Amino acid sequence: MMPPLTDEAWQAVLLTVRLASWATAVLLLVATPLAWWLSQTRSPWKAPLSALLTLPLVLPPSVLGFYLLVALGPHGPLGQLTQLLGWGVLSFTFTGLLIGSVIFSLPFAVQPIQHAFEAMGSRPLEVAATLRASPIDAFFSVALLQARGGLLTAAILSFAHTVGEFGVVLMIGGNIPGQTRVISTQIYGHVEAMEYTQAHGLAGGMVLFSFLVLLCLALLKNRNVRVLP
Repeated sequence: MMPPLTDEAWQAVLLTVRLASWATAVLLLVATPLAWWLSQTRSPWKAPLSALLTLPLVLPPSVLGFYLLVALGPHGPLGQLTQLLGWGVLSFTFTGLLIGSVIFSLPFAVQPIQHAFEAMGSRPLEVAATLRASPIDAFFSVALLQARGGLLTAAILSFAHTVGEFGVVLMIGGNIPGQTRVISTQIYGHVEAMEYTQAHGLAGGMVLFSFLVLLCLALLKNRNVRVLP
């Protein structure tokens, strides 16, 4: 039986859910047009952009977190811009965590949506064009509807990946209670302090959460297969 969570642990859980929710919303808004362009274009820029968007999959999180920390810091280009705009330095803040989470989880949002658009083919849009639908109307009324499975998969993966982040959030946000301390860094703090009982409560919850995410994806895949003609 898992031990009850402390107030500090619950604070980390709520902050993690808040971060993952915001990151998922931003990712869907950013990834959808990117995925659409990648699925439709024949531009020579497609391969370089695709490689750039996929880079977080192979780049060590500590490396990505380090360069984001430098960029968001007081002497970095983004840090100087935010200070000029009166926003202050975003490193070691929730906003900084959100920026890092969006960049780190971007391929988990782009790829499922891109594959869904590619699987749709050109036929539905051609039919919409014959009915005098504008490209924008066809995108919102046909393409997004056809790609709803990919959008749902992207949302689930983005949320789950953000929940499980460690290296990037530790580099950008540190481990500030109530501000940047999420579940993964809370577990790290418990282990570092040799508080294995408290770490077990959070780690066990993460194992269960990960299993449920994979189960949802498997059920979603089976459902998509069944509805195919």
